[in-house]
Amino acid sequence: MAEFRLPANSTVKKGKYFKADGATNIRKYNIYRWNEDDGENPRLDTFEIDMDNCGPMVLHALIKIKDEIDPTLTFRRSCREGVCGSCAMNIDGTNTLACTKGMDEIKGDINIYPLPHLPVVKDLVPDLTNFYAQYTSIKPWLQTESVTPNGKERLQSEEDRAKLDGLYECVMCASCSTSCPSYWWNSDKYLGPAVLLQAYRWLIDSRDEHTGERLDDLEDPFRLYRCHTIMNCTNTCPKGLNPAKAIAEIKKMMMERQG
Repeated sequence: MAEFRLPANSTVKKGKYFKADGATNIRKYNIYRWNEDDGENPRLDTFEIDMDNCGPMVLHALIKIKDEIDPTLTFRRSCREGVCGSCAMNIDGTNTLACTKGMDEIKGDINIYPLPHLPVVKDLVPDLTNFYAQYTSIKPWLQTESVTPNGKERLQSEEDRAKLDGLYECVMCASCSTSCPSYWWNSDKYLGPAVLLQAYRWLIDSRDEHTGERLDDLEDPFRLYRCHTIMNCTNTCPKGLNPAKAIAEIKKMMMERQG
């Protein structure tokens, strides 16, 4: 598989041009295309979209292109509500979700690439195998030793529940991790902002009883400490979350248990 790295405009050749004949309200989409099977270099295909017959979001246009113009265009999408993370891609230079990105937020042509610095399976589909393997490594589920009180659910106070706000909303779209230079160069060792935010979500869950073991697993020169607080992750998160703050809180927990 090829790996997509930004900036790519200077090395990706111009491809096919699809005109919207008869349309007067047009937006142009320049979309990254690559298919390992055809043996060709990556290219940018341009599609003219009739905005009088298209929904307002970038994903609406992508679906229109696939349904009506070029059925070979490949991308991921599912919920169309910003809760599954499937349609993450680089739009107008920013990693975000196509289903929540309005076309009215973008001036001029709309340029779309796959998430950067990941192997590309085809077109706008990145290979997230390593990303999800890292997510699995933090054991993102409740770990306990004690017996469930009264054989029922484990309760927590409203205050403890509030600590999870700004963390549980993460949809694991990988937009933040693939915007992080430290993750670009060390993704084989550094967990990245998305996975570390998820790790913090379980570290501060009052019902979890493996806090020490979780911190032990993160005590590594690369898994946690490659974060240099560049803030790309927080700036790009389509859910408005703050992975950089979560990482800082983990580092604080590490210091506190040493002191």
